[in-house]
Amino acid sequence: MLNRVILIGRLTRDPELRNTTTGKSVVEFSIAVDKRFKPKDGSAAADFFKVKAWGQTAEFVNNYLTKGRLVAVDGRLETRKYQAQDGTNREVVEVVADDVRGLDRPRDDQGGGSSPRTHESGGAGGSAVPDADEYDPFADE
Repeated sequence: MLNRVILIGRLTRDPELRNTTTGKSVVEFSIAVDKRFKPKDGSAAADFFKVKAWGQTAEFVNNYLTKGRLVAVDGRLETRKYQAQDGTNREVVEVVADDVRGLDRPRDDQGGGSSPRTHESGGAGGSAVPDADEYDPFADE
């Protein structure tokens, strides 16, 4: 059996890091993933997913990723049931991330350190590669 999810989207809010009573780090965040086809009825043009990561992955997300950053999430789906304060039973589906990678560079006005990759533009006479800030693979052409 297989339970695997790979998503690429943008963080909708800054990650929230906390520690469990046993001292393990866990971070929660959500991402917006553009729909392949834009709905004509005016509904949201993206799907929103809750994501949870543990340990070193949680620390990385908290230290280097912020709202608006483009990320790739590799993980699995997990459901959990709980009882809300009003007594109703609820069920939540979340992505538990095994790996999270930043796919764009942080803006100059954002903290979060530097990207491990450096951008090189094309040389004279070569075709110029657009900057990561200019290129949007999901934009309508």
